[in-house]
Amino acid sequence: MLAACLAALSCSRNPSDGVPERIAILRFENLSSDASLDWMGRAFSEVITRELAGAPGIYALPSDRLHSLDSSLGSRPMAAPGISAERSLALVAGASRLGYGQYWLRGGRVEAKLTLEDPRSGKMVQEWSASAAAGDPVSAASALAKQVSSQAAPYLTRSSAALKSYVLALEAPDLDSVVGRLEESLAADPNFSAPYSRLAQAKLQRQDRTGAMAVLQQALSHGDAMPELERTRLEFEAASLGGDPAGAQRSLTAWARLTPNDPAVWQSMAQTNMNSHRFEEAKRAYQRALAAAPDDANLLNLLGYAAAYAGDLDTATQALQRYQALRPADANPFDSLGDVYFLLGRLREAEASYLAAAKKDPAFLNGGDFFKAAMARLMSGDVSGADRLAKQFDDYRTAAKDPLVSFHRAYWAWITGRRKAAHDAMVAFARSAETGPLQEAASEAYSQLSLWDVALGDRTAAAEMADKATRLAGPAAAGLAKAARFLAQPSASPEEWEERARQFYPDVSQKQARELTLSYALLADKEYQQAVPVLETLFENISPTADDILPLLLGWADLETGKQREAAALLRFNPIPAASGVTRLAEFYFPRLFYLRGRIARLEGRPDENREQYRLFLQLSGDRPLVWGEEAMAR
Repeated sequence: MLAACLAALSCSRNPSDGVPERIAILRFENLSSDASLDWMGRAFSEVITRELAGAPGIYALPSDRLHSLDSSLGSRPMAAPGISAERSLALVAGASRLGYGQYWLRGGRVEAKLTLEDPRSGKMVQEWSASAAAGDPVSAASALAKQVSSQAAPYLTRSSAALKSYVLALEAPDLDSVVGRLEESLAADPNFSAPYSRLAQAKLQRQDRTGAMAVLQQALSHGDAMPELERTRLEFEAASLGGDPAGAQRSLTAWARLTPNDPAVWQSMAQTNMNSHRFEEAKRAYQRALAAAPDDANLLNLLGYAAAYAGDLDTATQALQRYQALRPADANPFDSLGDVYFLLGRLREAEASYLAAAKKDPAFLNGGDFFKAAMARLMSGDVSGADRLAKQFDDYRTAAKDPLVSFHRAYWAWITGRRKAAHDAMVAFARSAETGPLQEAASEAYSQLSLWDVALGDRTAAAEMADKATRLAGPAAAGLAKAARFLAQPSASPEEWEERARQFYPDVSQKQARELTLSYALLADKEYQQAVPVLETLFENISPTADDILPLLLGWADLETGKQREAAALLRFNPIPAASGVTRLAEFYFPRLFYLRGRIARLEGRPDENREQYRLFLQLSGDRPLVWGEEAMAR
């Protein structure tokens, strides 16, 4: 991965292209003999980076974004000089300039030097020096920042004590030390904004959401003494944590205005828009992020999906083809391109892209691209062709000695309409796995059987299977077993289902799981009118990239309640196949999706499309129709 990323730098733009200079100010090196001054190494890089945050034509890469790459490149000692510990991180992050620094004490003053390197040529292009009183590294760092850009902003604190505690927190070895140092920093300067964000993050790591919000509210109470950019950051964090998407959007808009060269801000804005289903706005935000970081492969990948959801196939494919050019050895660009084609119904292209990903790296997604290619063929109605592709997934997982091969075979039989064979095969797998190391898998198998029985209209059998799933469930399988047990209950009124949901999921933290499971129960009982508001709430709060089945469920309920136009918009995308080979609760939309699209085509006066969608529905309905497909079968 590192070699590919470094190779991509050869394609980097020059500043003359209008792309902001991406500067990474690395941790300075202590050239004095006094080890107690080591903390200043991080202080210099932090101060200079933050002061350059809003400077025109510059994007200064924060140290936390550099060290977010530690997991892929191997952890670097945070306290080591940046020239040895952070150079490779900065290159992978796409830095077009590397800033190396040293500092030392002389005559009661701290002196520092900053050297800027062009990594493309390996040449040192600029060098600056500064000095200040020995106890005032902030002034020395600020003087260097002003030489990099005359529009560098003042740092967030003048207190050396507050700064020292803050940078020691950044390099602390454990969470308790982090919290202690941050509290020391705020005690020294309550108007210092940076420690508040870090302290809130530490509270969240301790699962203390209330404490994190209290820290952010405390920070905002000092907002008048902070620069506008810092207030905006804190407002965004508070709105995000408090579940206020409108407030988060306002803060992001202001943040982007203040730091227009920061791709991370535009990426956050894009993600917020994606979560709110504003796909065109998300696409434009990713494009703004890429204007600042044109060779960021992750941003290109995300733009591909956002453009696809916006219905812009050309932009999606161009972004992913650029991703392929940057990472020619990777399978993921081909897999993402397959997802985009699949999402937009270009099934032949999707199949070809998935198979290209599998050819590039069969081990990518544990062979999951073979399954995704099979689903692309299946969606076209070619069951025998899909079987041949699914066998490649089966063969790969068999060669890998996957103990769940029989589980996957049973699932494939179900999704291709061979319900009885699927049921028998899944029962056989579940019984064989009840004892030994596969008990969790046995629980999942019984949960799946329970859901199938609900779909087939046999709640008694479903309850029996759900009980077995619950008895065997460990932490990984407990959620699905609970959902199966809930859905296996006898049909009831919407009010009764709501009461059951409150009893099954009593905690506030379980609200989303409660509403999601309730929506499935209402659909299973054909209580569409009551299902709509539940599904609308879920739809508004869950990103399509997190759950792309929700739009189909809401589209189903909308169509049944006379909202034809809304249903048509929701049912236009295909849900991307799960690389694991199993899509949970797929029986609620597959193959009913084709019937619903056929109904819309008929209502919109497209008889040929109506007949084709209904043909696909019949072909994939298999040997035992589902209870919510009976009215369609009788059409």
